[in-house]
Amino acid sequence: MIEKIKALCVKHREILVYLIVGGMTTLVSWGCKFLWGAIFYPGVAHPSVGQTTVLNVVENLSGILFAYYPNRRWVFQSKNPRILEEFGGFFVSRLGTWGLSLVLNLLLTNGLNVEYHIATVLVAVVVIIGNYVISKFLIFRKKKDGEESPAETEE
Repeated sequence: MIEKIKALCVKHREILVYLIVGGMTTLVSWGCKFLWGAIFYPGVAHPSVGQTTVLNVVENLSGILFAYYPNRRWVFQSKNPRILEEFGGFFVSRLGTWGLSLVLNLLLTNGLNVEYHIATVLVAVVVIIGNYVISKFLIFRKKKDGEESPAETEE
């Protein structure tokens, strides 16, 4: 039984590590968001559009800055020597999912009147899945034999 569990962990290492790193990233970004909210918007359960936007910016920028290195190093084990280019792609892709996050947060908190802590959890599920797919298939894509990775291709 233990051998089967070990084999499953080895087989699905990338997803398991992504979930761990994603959990850590979520804690950092939510911590920053909720701390900001507690300091600047105390007692507010339904932030205004402006407050929701600021909270979302704080959440996502802190998450992006934290997430790059552990995703590069531990999740996707990137060996790409063009770190700045890779980080740029990572940053831009995360800005895209940030846009999605912002729209969903505004829709839920301001359009559907969902309490912002609950909206944050619901949006996170969508964003985590989107970030994994983009990171795996675009940013940290492993090159096949004889193929250049996207970051190594000269234009």
